[in-house]
Amino acid sequence: MALLLFEKLKKISKTFPNKPGVYFWRDKKGNPLYIGRAGSLKRRIANYFTSRVDERIREMTLSTTSLDYETTDTLLEAIVLEANLIKQHWPKYNILEKDGKSFMYMVVTDEEFPRLLMVRGRELQKYETGKIKTLGIFGPYLSFYLLRKSLEIVRRIFPYSNCHPGQPRACFHYQIGLCPGVCVGAIDAKTYRNNIRNIILFFRGDKKRLLAKLKKENPEAILALKQVQDTALLADSDVLLRGSRLTSRRIEGYDISHSGGKEPVGSMVVFENGEADSSQYRLFKIRGASPFPKGRGPLSGEGFASSDDLAMLEEVLTRRLRHVEWPMPDIVFVDGGPNQVRRAVAVLTRHNLHVPVVGLGKGGKHAASAYITDKLVVANSKKIGKELIIASKNLFQEVRNEAHRFAIGFQRKRAKKGFLR
Repeated sequence: MALLLFEKLKKISKTFPNKPGVYFWRDKKGNPLYIGRAGSLKRRIANYFTSRVDERIREMTLSTTSLDYETTDTLLEAIVLEANLIKQHWPKYNILEKDGKSFMYMVVTDEEFPRLLMVRGRELQKYETGKIKTLGIFGPYLSFYLLRKSLEIVRRIFPYSNCHPGQPRACFHYQIGLCPGVCVGAIDAKTYRNNIRNIILFFRGDKKRLLAKLKKENPEAILALKQVQDTALLADSDVLLRGSRLTSRRIEGYDISHSGGKEPVGSMVVFENGEADSSQYRLFKIRGASPFPKGRGPLSGEGFASSDDLAMLEEVLTRRLRHVEWPMPDIVFVDGGPNQVRRAVAVLTRHNLHVPVVGLGKGGKHAASAYITDKLVVANSKKIGKELIIASKNLFQEVRNEAHRFAIGFQRKRAKKGFLR
């Protein structure tokens, strides 16, 4: 009987469209057991019917009697719809192994110039009780990374401020066009609050009212909403699928740094489920390689020697892998291109660790063009995993930047010896 039902669900899954939206696993009473979202409903739901799924998914499929879906125009809309539906139904498998205190929420403060805050469930009480007045609380969202990326996209369409009036200078976001200028008095409270109402309508999922309002006030924003496409949102995959190799729970990122050819160090940063965890960062003082070969150096005009760069990377990875007490990575990231990736793969292979290795080489000098010009290199990954990695380019840029920042920070502040391994 269970096998027949499984085959029935698998057959239904093949009818799902290649469009963004949310999907529902339902019990015999029609109640949602799990609600998920996807950039492609067809590809996402197919992942549940592979041999790589974990016990939680198998348990859920045995409890399921029907599957259905609801399409949206964009993945961003699917994320918002998913959060609203989870809040309405609180499905069993969405909250399994995750208490309400660890979900993320977006809070709109009730001030003259309202701000948008990202708040964890454990901090939500002061807003829910009215101790701090709000215009709305939206969520739950499954991760900090996912909510932050969603707000970044919304902010491009509806700029908002988290600064305060009367600041001595314009905030950074005003300078790049994402803040309407509360800090410098460039917008009045009435106009600003009207813009905030647009954001509230969007996160409520009230698209019909929002479009009608924008048609009168700002038709260009309607076009912007229709054209929202940001593959970085794909980096945060469904909670139930995180246990498989299709997605990453732990990314370790590595960078090599030195100060004028002296005191070379390697940095290791850790991202878990898309979020940096600085408590697991480590620095390695390079012992067996020099950043410059004999007769060459920063004054010779020849720059950094790639062969020595690779030797230092190999040393850092080798020493890291000796720490068997640390959790093993699901993905290893190295700052660099094909040469660095190949060397990292060789080291991991010698230690019987077979995980995807990702490299990111800079293709341009201007930060604004980095997303387009940076080049991803992926090794040790099957097709589906590689597609997810490529779709998560923004995430790996964050890993690269954080690894570089951590290494440079050591050079500047002379970090405590306790960090060195």
